Amino acid sequence: EKLADVHLKHAMFLEDEGKFHEAELEFVKAQRPKEAVLMYVHNQDWDSAQRVAESHDKDSVADVLVGQARFAFEEKDFTKAESYLLRAQRPELAVKFYKDSGMWPDALRVCKEYIPHKLQQLQDEYDRDAVNKSGRGAEAIVKQAREWEASGEHQRAVECYLKVTPDMVADAKIVEKCLMKAGDIAIKFLENNKAQVIVQTIGPRLAEIKCHSTAAELYLSMDMVKEGIDMLISAGDWNKAKKVAKEMDPRFEGYVDEKYKEFCRDQGKAEDLASVDVIGALDLYAEKGEWTKCIQTAEQQNPKVLHKYLALYATHLIKNNNSLAALQLYAKYGTAANPQNFNIYKRIFMDILVRRDMSKPEAYRSWADQRDMMHDLCQNMVKSSHANTSQHDEFEQMLLISHYYATRSAALAQPSLESIAGKLSVSLLRHTDVIPADKAFYEAGMLCKSLGWENLAFVFLNRYLDISEAMEEGSLNVLDHSDFQDTDIPFEIPIPEKPFLTSQQHEDVKEWVLAVSMDRKVKQVLPKDERGTYEASLVAAETGIRSLPCVVTGYPVLKNNVEFKNQNKVANKEDWNKLLMATKVSHSSELQDVLKFIASWCGATPSFSFQ
Repeated sequence: EKLADVHLKHAMFLEDEGKFHEAELEFVKAQRPKEAVLMYVHNQDWDSAQRVAESHDKDSVADVLVGQARFAFEEKDFTKAESYLLRAQRPELAVKFYKDSGMWPDALRVCKEYIPHKLQQLQDEYDRDAVNKSGRGAEAIVKQAREWEASGEHQRAVECYLKVTPDMVADAKIVEKCLMKAGDIAIKFLENNKAQVIVQTIGPRLAEIKCHSTAAELYLSMDMVKEGIDMLISAGDWNKAKKVAKEMDPRFEGYVDEKYKEFCRDQGKAEDLASVDVIGALDLYAEKGEWTKCIQTAEQQNPKVLHKYLALYATHLIKNNNSLAALQLYAKYGTAANPQNFNIYKRIFMDILVRRDMSKPEAYRSWADQRDMMHDLCQNMVKSSHANTSQHDEFEQMLLISHYYATRSAALAQPSLESIAGKLSVSLLRHTDVIPADKAFYEAGMLCKSLGWENLAFVFLNRYLDISEAMEEGSLNVLDHSDFQDTDIPFEIPIPEKPFLTSQQHEDVKEWVLAVSMDRKVKQVLPKDERGTYEASLVAAETGIRSLPCVVTGYPVLKNNVEFKNQNKVANKEDWNKLLMATKVSHSSELQDVLKFIASWCGATPSFSFQ
């Protein structure tokens, strides 16, 4: 060992003196041939270095080649440098030298050929490097992608094109082109399952840059019909989506329609929705409160659909305290005998009934609409399973009440028919189980008062005051029914919810009743007829025989009657003729309408033509 140290020190001395050959001999004697190799490498005496390595230290042959390669790289003799490193079986160094020199294509080439397992890592590194270069990221990646493509490395080319993102370039068109190029290469050159995966990756990315139609084309080129349709839907190209579904896979036609419905609903596009889903469109119109369009559209459908939406609209109107408009709705479109609508009809009827502005001639149209609505309903019920039921009877009563009110409104406009208006108000009292009693007795009393029928007026207005008092106490038990014994005016009546009169009107009635009660000429009795019964009562007190009501006045028809075609429809001849004469003289459209209704309701009579 001591001898070896002597040789080593001597060798190092000789190296320092520049006596390289002598130094080589000493390094070998010192059993340190590698030092001799490194000495020659350091001095770039490649042949000597290789000679010593091959003779004395085979392991150092590679070091010599690496040294030669490093020198060749410095001299920019890249081909020779690469050759040395490959001979030294150090391709990773070749890759490193190329990479450090910015020669990425050569680095990737060597890597791909000699150390392919590291290619992806190098590719990623290259992509990052390319991105970091100011403004040239996308260009560099595209250039590399083209090189991969040219060399038949289609998978690599695709991956490279996919590296281009909107963050790199301001122009989305460039990204779109790169993505489409990736898709095109994948479809043409890769296996089908791989191509599908690539296309599924590209589609959403195209969507992100608003290239839905392009994405759709890509999907469809791979027969990915649903994905293509979804992209067309995202692009808002509904016609093309429908066409694709129809031509490529009819199973998706329903899918497109459903998506279109959702879109229209979400966007509130009821008119567009109507083309594929009328009911959905109608629901949307209703939801948006576009009732005119809703009803117009429903009108074009079958009656069942129309009446469903009429009911919804009517309910909306009622909730908004506009029962009059709901009434006009049914007067226009008819009243179906749908049990689910019965409460709506009743509510409209009651709301109209309690209005304070309905005692004038001007209220005729509203009463006539209500009368016609109830008539239509009753006719429809006759043809349904609800014929002759308690509900049918209830609506028939509402029809009768509405007819009396309508006829009274028409009569009030004609001085010659004041007595008929008075009789109708009196007849309505037998329906105070439906009509608010304070309203009915007040109106009857006031009309009788204006006609000079003071006994009736006194009895009715007195009854009004009693009912008002009972309303205040919340009970009808205090009512004295003695004035109405042996009449068909009901005792069992509901307490009106709120007073019909203002406090001033109420006080005026009180004053009049008080004043009249002091007058001995006025008697608190109801007038009787030849039956010995209250003249307006349909039921005879002694015999219990029920007479038919006059269709003009509601009073009982006892003799001199006019019979109509329909059963149980009659009129007192005097009142009927009075109505005909007034209509003829006045040319009143309201009276003509009353006669027209009676013709429809009762059947025509020989004495009058309803043309």
